[in-house]
Amino acid sequence: MHEVFESATIAGISLTNRILRSATHEGLNDAQGRPTEACIKLYERLAKGGVGAIITGYVGIMANGKSPLYNMAMLDNDQQLPAFKTLVDRVHAQDTPVILQLAHCGRQTRSKITGFPTVAPSAIRDGMYREDKPHALNDSEISDIISHFTAAIERGKKAGFDGVQLHLAHGYLLSSFLSPHMNKRTDNWGGSTENRFRIVKEILQQARAIVGDYPILAKINAYEKSADGMQLEEAVVVAKYLEKYGCDGIEVSNGIIEDGFWFSRGKFPFDIIVEDNFRLKHMPGFLRQLIKPVLEKQLQSPQPYSLFNLKSAEQIRKAVNIPVIVVGGIRKLSEIRDIIENDRCDFVSMAKPFIIEPNLVQKFKSGAQMESKCINCNYCVIGIEARPLKCYYGRTNSFRRSSETDHF
Repeated sequence: MHEVFESATIAGISLTNRILRSATHEGLNDAQGRPTEACIKLYERLAKGGVGAIITGYVGIMANGKSPLYNMAMLDNDQQLPAFKTLVDRVHAQDTPVILQLAHCGRQTRSKITGFPTVAPSAIRDGMYREDKPHALNDSEISDIISHFTAAIERGKKAGFDGVQLHLAHGYLLSSFLSPHMNKRTDNWGGSTENRFRIVKEILQQARAIVGDYPILAKINAYEKSADGMQLEEAVVVAKYLEKYGCDGIEVSNGIIEDGFWFSRGKFPFDIIVEDNFRLKHMPGFLRQLIKPVLEKQLQSPQPYSLFNLKSAEQIRKAVNIPVIVVGGIRKLSEIRDIIENDRCDFVSMAKPFIIEPNLVQKFKSGAQMESKCINCNYCVIGIEARPLKCYYGRTNSFRRSSETDHF
């Protein structure tokens, strides 16, 4: 039996406890995507707060995959390395490991942001961003993306990160290759689960040839809202493939952006949606009220709000022999103890609770607090579209007054 606050390892990465900070976009980078001092201080607060390991907010691997969210981090060239090395060194000074999450946003971005057409395995329009149909990638372009992921993994190692995590979830490019909802190809990159996984296989194999046994983890969807999307049975197969081709650990999530608040469940943050969303913020007030019920239906968050990936993660864990991390609706120390001490998963990760309380693990360990103060208002989830990461407590006046340097 394991304990929450015992030392543990993932692929040789040493953790002081089994609670991780899950990847959370911060928007605290400069125009080139380099971490600023504000970003580094955020990571220092998390490290000082006792978290077992930090997974960074997603970091872009090439320009046409840049996020539509505010100031995405980018590690698409060697000139970015010094800033990331500084971040790593400052986190390591607190004896905390930090894992680099790598992503390409695929069709879930905007051409106005990237300067390029959106791309995807198939020319299927995204239901949230509603750009023109994305460009369906050809073999040469897929090979180029594989090379960029491989190069970014190598840069992660050079920067001193303890490992990397490939973002295979939430509808981003690698996720869209895996999902039958977004991948309708009939060539070597689509059709069967094996073919849809091929791009990930190639990244793992090519990266291993360069970085050896350097830790490479993955974040996957266990299920998606659409009937033709990823479902648990196939996610188990994907997990087995990940293990077979050299992945060192799997974080289990769910959902894609057009699913609405499936992977970030809780209350419906209408006020900040119409305040910040690029399509709605210029809408007249009377139209906002007319569109509210439509948005509520489109973006509704299903129940339960807590532990909604746990059963899926347990099934995936039974199928593989590498560590499994569960994320999603984890708020209470009692829940974490149940997951770890009853051997339901190897690790837990949280995102929103650490936005309001970067020292939450320290509070849990000392007994000062048994539950996160996060109220699942989801204002932080929408706020990062147009401003840096912050907890707003669901107060509309709060985000209207906040400054870019006012965090936590």
